[in-house]
Amino acid sequence: MRTKLTAWLESFRPRPLPQRGADYVRGALGALAGIVLAALSGQVFDIGPAALPFIVAPIGASAVLLFAAPASPLAQPWPLVAGNVSSSLVGAASARIFDSTVLAASFAVGAAIALMMLLRCLHPPGGACALFAAVGAPAVHDQGFAFAIFPVAVNTIVLLLVAIAVNNLTGRRYPHVPAPAPAGVGTDPAPSQRIGLGAGDVAAAMARLNQGLDILPEDVLELVRDAEAHALDRQLGSLKVGTVMARDVLTVLPFETVYRVRLIMNQHHVKAVPVVDEERRVVGIVTIYDLFNLQLANLDPASKIMTSPVTTIGADEPVARLVSLMSDAGLRHVPVVDGERRLAGIVTRSELIAVLNRALVNAGGRPG
Repeated sequence: MRTKLTAWLESFRPRPLPQRGADYVRGALGALAGIVLAALSGQVFDIGPAALPFIVAPIGASAVLLFAAPASPLAQPWPLVAGNVSSSLVGAASARIFDSTVLAASFAVGAAIALMMLLRCLHPPGGACALFAAVGAPAVHDQGFAFAIFPVAVNTIVLLLVAIAVNNLTGRRYPHVPAPAPAGVGTDPAPSQRIGLGAGDVAAAMARLNQGLDILPEDVLELVRDAEAHALDRQLGSLKVGTVMARDVLTVLPFETVYRVRLIMNQHHVKAVPVVDEERRVVGIVTIYDLFNLQLANLDPASKIMTSPVTTIGADEPVARLVSLMSDAGLRHVPVVDGERRLAGIVTRSELIAVLNRALVNAGGRPG
């Protein structure tokens, strides 16, 4: 039987990191470029005693965060710059206050952490900046509070600029901004977000688990929602939009009249009519809302009132994709197209509800 001691000892085993091949390249080459340019900038702005270093060691730790974990709250621009600079100021002050190296070092790091937390700029290399400023070589002490500007601020800002360029050019958004939740109506969240987890739930759980410093609630929520979407797709199996769409779709050409659209809706009891060109490519859609909420003449062309461009979906896309289109985007009718945007069918909310109901029953639930 596995004991608590065994489980604790196994926690020291290295665990695989969730990184892809591109992350290794980005981390290595990005850090290389960042350190080179930070060092060169230090040589250009060489201000202070002759023995003052033109680049400080904590910049290497900052590079690890910026290029290997750019989504971390600890790696964002404000924590990076304010954390390193404010901690360096604390370290310089400690060196002046305490004659004892041990006291200066310990006070510098402890006070720097408290100040960074107070200023919301917690950045782990800031602790090293404070320590370096407190117990560094005589040239560092001679530089005094200016050490926070050169070399610390100069190195930090150059590294930040390189991180912005490298991360965004290689497909990682930086500074990191959590993906916004789908827009709802008024103060209500989007329909698909009215049940299940919310950002408040995640923040409360993180507070209970005391894990609130290294990840944002919005990022956790984005991850969970993506997992939920894939779980829905898995429950629906290999079901594609093309298997649930209505194929017998009545259409009009852009120059056909509003009277023709009304006639189709009245005689065939449909609430939307796609507008297509001569090659049956979808160019718009007219809904019953358009007819009853606009002042129209029967001889007006359909192109005058159609919604264009129109949101469409491919016949080979998973049915789960329709959930966000119809619930969050508020669409009631989604034309289905082939690879050349030619109309293949249409899906209404009725088809979507029927599919979700079947998925719920197959999963063992009971539709309410």
